[in-house]
Amino acid sequence: MTDEPRWLTPDQEQLWRRWLRLNALLPAVLHRELQADADLSLPDFDVLVQLTDGPEGRVRVSELARGLNWERSRVSHHITRMERRGLVSREGCRDDGRGAWVALTGAGRTAIEQAAPGHVATVRRVLFDVLTHDELAVMTRVVDKVLAGLEGQPGPAFSRNPALPAVRT
Repeated sequence: MTDEPRWLTPDQEQLWRRWLRLNALLPAVLHRELQADADLSLPDFDVLVQLTDGPEGRVRVSELARGLNWERSRVSHHITRMERRGLVSREGCRDDGRGAWVALTGAGRTAIEQAAPGHVATVRRVLFDVLTHDELAVMTRVVDKVLAGLEGQPGPAFSRNPALPAVRT
């Protein structure tokens, strides 16, 4: 028995390379649109979405890291930059004295409200408008299946976000 790698077939390699290109192009397009419309980066928008998902407009730093699938240090640095711009604030947690909350400010709410219509229009234009109803259904099943496999992997890079519904395949 050899330790020879299981190389990708030509079809698999072609799909993999296209997937990598998609993963490079899509965030770049979304980032440019957010910059132009609202002076936000895609990570800024991701943070603001996490904050607006809750009724209080705030979330614990640890929950934010899990929701974004970022390391806590990355969250901390990014929140510091967003604080300087007045988009978020950091609040101490009265319950345990150790944790911290990240809270949406009025400027942050205005920024995401300004950014959301253009962002949705771009997502619709580059993804949903080019797919048929049947293609959307197939793509949903494929993405759900891949996510289920990834979320089952051990380690922090693949930890499942408990705030998201379980994926059904």
